Amino acid sequence: MSKKDKIETIEVDDVNLVPELLDGNHRVIPIVTGGDEPVEEVEVPEIIPILTLRSSVLFPGAITPITVGRDKSINLVRAVNAEGGILGAVLQRESDVEDPAPDDMYKVGTAARIIKILEMPNGNLTVILNGLEKVEITEYITTEPYFKARVTALRDSTPDVKSIEFEALVDSIRDVALNIINVSPSMPKEAAFAIKNIDSKRGIINFICSNMELTDEDRQSLLEAPGLLARARKLLEILIREQQLAELKNQIQERVKQEIDKQQRDYYLQQQMRTIQDELGDGADADIEKMREEAKKKNWPAEVGETFEKELQKVERLNPAVAEYSVQMTYLQLLLELPWNDVTKDNLDLKCAREQLDHDHFGLDEVKERLLEHLAVIKLKGDLKSPILCLYGPPGVGKTSLGKSVAAALGRKFGRISLGGLHDESEIRGHRRTYIGAMPGRIIQTIRRCGSSNPVIILDEVDKVTVSNHGDPSSALLEVLDPEQNTTFHDNYLDMEYDLSKVLFIATANNIGNIAPALRDRMEMINIAGYLLEEKVRIALDHLLPKQREAHGIKEQEMTMTPEVVENVIACYTREAGVRSLDKNLAKIARARAKQIAFDEAFAPEISIRDVEKILGMPKFLKEEY
Repeated sequence: MSKKDKIETIEVDDVNLVPELLDGNHRVIPIVTGGDEPVEEVEVPEIIPILTLRSSVLFPGAITPITVGRDKSINLVRAVNAEGGILGAVLQRESDVEDPAPDDMYKVGTAARIIKILEMPNGNLTVILNGLEKVEITEYITTEPYFKARVTALRDSTPDVKSIEFEALVDSIRDVALNIINVSPSMPKEAAFAIKNIDSKRGIINFICSNMELTDEDRQSLLEAPGLLARARKLLEILIREQQLAELKNQIQERVKQEIDKQQRDYYLQQQMRTIQDELGDGADADIEKMREEAKKKNWPAEVGETFEKELQKVERLNPAVAEYSVQMTYLQLLLELPWNDVTKDNLDLKCAREQLDHDHFGLDEVKERLLEHLAVIKLKGDLKSPILCLYGPPGVGKTSLGKSVAAALGRKFGRISLGGLHDESEIRGHRRTYIGAMPGRIIQTIRRCGSSNPVIILDEVDKVTVSNHGDPSSALLEVLDPEQNTTFHDNYLDMEYDLSKVLFIATANNIGNIAPALRDRMEMINIAGYLLEEKVRIALDHLLPKQREAHGIKEQEMTMTPEVVENVIACYTREAGVRSLDKNLAKIARARAKQIAFDEAFAPEISIRDVEKILGMPKFLKEEY
């Protein structure tokens, strides 16, 4: 005979507990009862042993397997089975209590008869109990060797057989229970077969109470319900709640599954794309990963980081062969190279700053004082929106070269933008990336070259900006040169706001009448009218002559000039407010001396007035006219 033929069959009506009895020797199948015959009355003794149940509730008329593991419970089961008596099955309030006291248990339980005891390999017992009557414990008599209590039988009241409400309740309970089994993957499908084949209204109610996945508190409240009608109402309420929970759980799981499937699909496609790109040998992935690593070190606003990552992911999905790929990579490189929040520390040593300005430029006291005032405020306050200065005056007075001195005095980076003849607004604001050959505006490009967010930028020849059919660049400069607006300067190519408030802009102009009134209103105008004769002599001896000697490779002892000779050059050969023509004449003299040195000719180191006339020719201007 095969092993299957030796298996003993036990008939119970709790198919949900089948796994607990599959020990290799037993098979559990549900009982299907019929009719609404009255339950056989059983006389329950006044005092019965009480078996504490950890997480199971026994209902009248139900046959349920119970696992028993505590020594006290095992002794009780063996004693009752030997005598063939009746015990009370009562649920304890907290399942984790190992040795419950009378106060730890509910008052209402079920009187039951032991049908069979099964020895488990781990030493526990599986006891198959047949629920008889609902009982209420009035008092506990003894606690050793197991509980004994005085009980009162509580027989469930049965509604009228012709009760329409009870009929509707039972049908609704059956339908909802079947729906829960269908939507819940953890419920065994055999339970649906049993529910469809149980005709007894009492049987269907108790079967569902015993076998549905309910909490211990819900089962206990169903057991304590006064009569079948009240139990049916409460059971329907609990089942509808469980049905809604099961449906909601399924919806959530389906939504999560769809999200996971989409992520897995995207990941799979990206991996395929990387594999194809690796096979092509373009090395695009290495460039992208390098950019991502550089981005982690950048000190930029959070929104810039989010935009960078979004654009980088877009690049990862592109084929490197398409034109858009290079456009995107150029844009990402710009984001990485811009300094954003990186600034240089200002030199707040005011004495050192004054010495630097005096060393580089003679005179210009008004400009120097204005810059020293700006430094003083930064030193006291810690921060200040940089002013927009406009130096205006005739050519050659040192407006442009002053910017380098200012940058050196402040300890900042220096940049220069020539606006002469500028007629395209996109030169300032940048081109949109939809255009072929798009690039950022000159402002952003200069800041990128400087590598700092607080450089000194010279806007040269701001009065020579022209208007054309490509827009008005002077109007685009309004946002750049307004301290209240340039905190959120928008470049079309960058397509993000950039803070220009830390940049010290210095504009230069020859004729302020050519500057648009709205633009002129946004700048602090500083006039550099020109130099006196004495100032030009000092500038020539201290700045221009050493510069020309160095430019032509002449040593200091090989070419010297007295103030009188320099004054003669200024008075007789130049007629200007600045020193540009003077610088050109000194360069001509230096070239002549360099020729003498190269031909090893004899010469006197000091340049005389006769030497000047020989090199520069006859005087062009008379002193009286000058």
